[in-house]
Amino acid sequence: MPRTAKVFAIGLALLPMGCGSAGSERYVSARPAATPAPVAVATPEQRAGFDRWAVGFAARAQSKGISATVVDRAMRVASYDPDVIRLDRRQAEFARPIWEYLDSALSDTRLASGRKALAEQGAVLNRIEARYGVPAEVVAAIWGMETSYGVNRGKKGIIPSLATLAYDGRRGAFFEDQLIAALKIIQAGDVDPAGMMGSWAGAMGHTQFMPTSYLSYAVDFTGDGKRDIWSDNPTDALASAANYLARMGWKTGQPWAVEVTVPAGFREAGKSIKKQPSQWQAQGVSAVRGGRIADHGAASILMPAGANGPALMIFDNFRVISRYNNADSYVMGVGLLSDQLAGRGGLVKGWPRSDRPLSESERKEIQRRLTDMGYYQGEIDGVTGSGTMDAVRAWQTAQGMAPDGYVNEALLKKLR
Repeated sequence: MPRTAKVFAIGLALLPMGCGSAGSERYVSARPAATPAPVAVATPEQRAGFDRWAVGFAARAQSKGISATVVDRAMRVASYDPDVIRLDRRQAEFARPIWEYLDSALSDTRLASGRKALAEQGAVLNRIEARYGVPAEVVAAIWGMETSYGVNRGKKGIIPSLATLAYDGRRGAFFEDQLIAALKIIQAGDVDPAGMMGSWAGAMGHTQFMPTSYLSYAVDFTGDGKRDIWSDNPTDALASAANYLARMGWKTGQPWAVEVTVPAGFREAGKSIKKQPSQWQAQGVSAVRGGRIADHGAASILMPAGANGPALMIFDNFRVISRYNNADSYVMGVGLLSDQLAGRGGLVKGWPRSDRPLSESERKEIQRRLTDMGYYQGEIDGVTGSGTMDAVRAWQTAQGMAPDGYVNEALLKKLR
């Protein structure tokens, strides 16, 4: 789903574009009827606290232009869902080694379904590519990663989920903004509260737009007067994803990444170091599949599993995909899936699968030790995000090691 923040799989907090006025209160079901997933049972204390929050939220929503009628309709379906909070604490991009995540992202089933989706939606995707400059296979890969090509669009009620996350407080302000945006979508008449369904985190439709992203980037590609990302017809959702990537700076003709080999003792891995491919090649970096890498633009060398795993020369389009989800594993999933859908093949070098995944407590220990030594200033949360990896690289550089930023058992032992 379109999102940013601290390597966190939640939507991008974007300023909304114009939407319906407070008096625009038509209600149109934009997707086929579906049975929402049941809301988990909350404790009396949770319900009471949520109800108190809801009163204050209703006033804040009306102060931001949402009519009392819309607020009332929406909050009738809102309730505290403990299951949403449980899911919020678990992020697949960080709970598994990157190769296990990519095994799932690039499964035979996903590839076969992707080829079928490209065949069925090829004409639409080609028109979308012609308009926005984003390759059909990249849009299809986003679709596949987000909802398995529309099969798993989510059955959680968006209003209860966002209300729960707004009340929860951990990222309350962010989710309250999303909830306000959802009410604006309802007020504009694009969907009714009961029909607004999606993921537990508030993402909606075939390509899982957060409400703020919908307001800013969803498009009516079919020309029927609605930006319909919920229905069985994926056209508007696919075009909206392409529009989002284009607006984020997609460069037509530039690869997202090229797999490379690096010379022994290579010390310049990391997103902060950028050079033209010709400069990297002059230093001994070479394409795994041979040939010269054209100067598509400034690029960095990413080694997501350290010196024993694959190395990628990543371009600005890597960053553009990361605006959809700021986890490197997700970007690689989209990029590698798009490559295979386009017939370009996968990675050549294998992953260090013998490496033992670290526990949450071990990842937190690494962060604490780096904090104590002055290399890390972030939250001790056990999430191996860009901040942690940058701190690891700085420490490795100071120790005279190859600064690959890879967090594993060997690193922990060295820190100890």
